[in-house]
Amino acid sequence: MSDNETVESLSDLKELTGDAPAAPEGEAPAEPAAPTMPLREQELDAYGRAYATGRRKDAVARVWLKPGTGKVTINGRDQEVYFARPTLRLVINQPFQIADRDGQYDVVATVSGGGLSGQAGAVKHGISQALTKYEPALRAPVKAAGFLTRDSRVVERKKYGRAKARRSFQFSKR
Repeated sequence: MSDNETVESLSDLKELTGDAPAAPEGEAPAEPAAPTMPLREQELDAYGRAYATGRRKDAVARVWLKPGTGKVTINGRDQEVYFARPTLRLVINQPFQIADRDGQYDVVATVSGGGLSGQAGAVKHGISQALTKYEPALRAPVKAAGFLTRDSRVVERKKYGRAKARRSFQFSKR
């Protein structure tokens, strides 16, 4: 090849450098392994549990996760009792479904502040964080689903001269 010719393929580049032997005909060249992010270390307490804090609106959840049969206890009560609505229980179990870990972990959580919807979101956030601390390999699918990010939306404050945050009082012409 002369100096003014362009390099259009990897084999042309190998011929230019002369360092690496050319790949045999009909055989695909070996691709280098894609660089992967180093896995974080497993973070467990003295009892073999992973701990994390989850937040949503005004609710804060402290979550402990350990291997078990899939029992979820919130504030000392079973999840069916504490979160009576099926949609809230569905929200709590989303991280396990994304990670294909249904029924493999027991969860103990204490939640305070906010309403039931915010508390369910806080427990979900805490479970997701604790799951990635127990099994660092699950961080990628859980993060891709958006469960590790704290949902920062909160209620807008009431303004003076208004009925609510933006709602005006009813206008009366007479």
